Amino acid sequence: MAMEAAAQSTLHIAIIPTPGLGHLIPLTELIKQLSRRHNFSFTFLVPTDGSSTESQTSLLQSLPASIAHAFLPPVDLSDIPAGSHLLIRVILTLTRSIPALRDSLTTLTGSTRLVALIFDVLGSPALDLAGEFRVPAYIFYTCSAMNLCSAFCLPKLDLMYSCEYRDLPEPVHFFPGCVPVQGVDMVDPVQDKKNEAYKRILDVAKQYHKAAGILVNSFLNLEPAPFEALMQNGDGIPPIYPVGPLVRTGLEHGLAGLGCCLRWLDKQPSGSVLFVSFGSGGTLSSDQLTELAFGLEISGQRFLWVVRNPNDMSLSAAYFDPQLCSDPLQFLPNGFLDRTGELGLVVPSWAPQVQILSHSSTGGFLTHCGWNSILESIVHGVPLIAWPLYAEQRMNSVEVTEDWKVALRVKPNEKGIVEREQIAGYVSRLIEGWEGKAMRERMKVLQGAAEAALGNDGSSSKSRNEIAHILMTEGKSHESLNKI
Repeated sequence: MAMEAAAQSTLHIAIIPTPGLGHLIPLTELIKQLSRRHNFSFTFLVPTDGSSTESQTSLLQSLPASIAHAFLPPVDLSDIPAGSHLLIRVILTLTRSIPALRDSLTTLTGSTRLVALIFDVLGSPALDLAGEFRVPAYIFYTCSAMNLCSAFCLPKLDLMYSCEYRDLPEPVHFFPGCVPVQGVDMVDPVQDKKNEAYKRILDVAKQYHKAAGILVNSFLNLEPAPFEALMQNGDGIPPIYPVGPLVRTGLEHGLAGLGCCLRWLDKQPSGSVLFVSFGSGGTLSSDQLTELAFGLEISGQRFLWVVRNPNDMSLSAAYFDPQLCSDPLQFLPNGFLDRTGELGLVVPSWAPQVQILSHSSTGGFLTHCGWNSILESIVHGVPLIAWPLYAEQRMNSVEVTEDWKVALRVKPNEKGIVEREQIAGYVSRLIEGWEGKAMRERMKVLQGAAEAALGNDGSSSKSRNEIAHILMTEGKSHESLNKI
């Protein structure tokens, strides 16, 4: 396995993500910042199940020379039953990669001054590796502080309630001050206690206390109550470091689609375009895709829509392979592209999201409420239509709609379909209604708070510098222990 070794004089940190581009992107942003501002070198050790790694490879190859990467040997997941929850596949990819991780870390200790391991949100099953190599382990939490609150509360909730969370008559209060969450809006893997995914996520949560600290991709002024609850709660919660918002600052992976999107946006009035995208992993059913198309058409509003192949079996069918597509435009209603040609631009599979959200013509974002997309919206001041699909996205939608009040949340019918007339209404209300104007103003306030948090004296910059100082001082201490 080829690995670019850092100089022996440089403190080295190994980064262990779990599969999924949405997890890898914020991790790379964090490591780029640490690399620019502090004297560390890094190696990403990436577990894989053998599915396409094209997007991940492109992202990792774009990093500075001080940040190396290696893909671990693919693990065999052929024994996982068809239809198993996405989380099982993600966690098993990590846990079955532990022997290869151990070998890679052994190699690193022979060629670098390894002083710490950083795992992502689902990496806690491998935390014991840090003990083996006598270095501290940190969790980089790629979700919200509210989501982290729910993770620390989950073991207690498991003992408190025997019924399914979705059947609870009252909302769940994770910690005082946090916005209450209906059981049905808790993270997707906990919605069936008999499912293996529930046992896996419960085990992940129970191991968080082993971390030397948790770095959260959020900022104090965005989630003051959740952060206060986490930082002041001594019940086994490690030190918490808000370091966000960590969002993409450049192109996602390649130049495809950049020019046509920006040229089209340049011709549109300011704040007039709704950007429609369900992230790198989200998919809609065939019926829902049709309803969305007609809803956009009926609204009469300008839109830029990233269309992916529909999937009637899974809302996260593209999670492991964001490139998965044939010709998604063939699934649109007959004549749709001709009828909407004056108002809309439809692009297949991928578009430069950061550049679109930062464009002056973009006035709203219909999103699956992935945490990365929410943070990117905040950084660029764009209000939302919240359309959660899987994972923690329903909980995220509670924050953006009920806490921050910067989004409209869609309401599916009894068959789980958001109908075209409703979609048209949401779009019109956001782009040209008084609600959209009010949400836009509130989002601008959050945008300013995000900018302040990342400033030289901002709360997130201070947290990042603090953790870097700890890694340098404690890392050297752990290195000395290794020599005893």
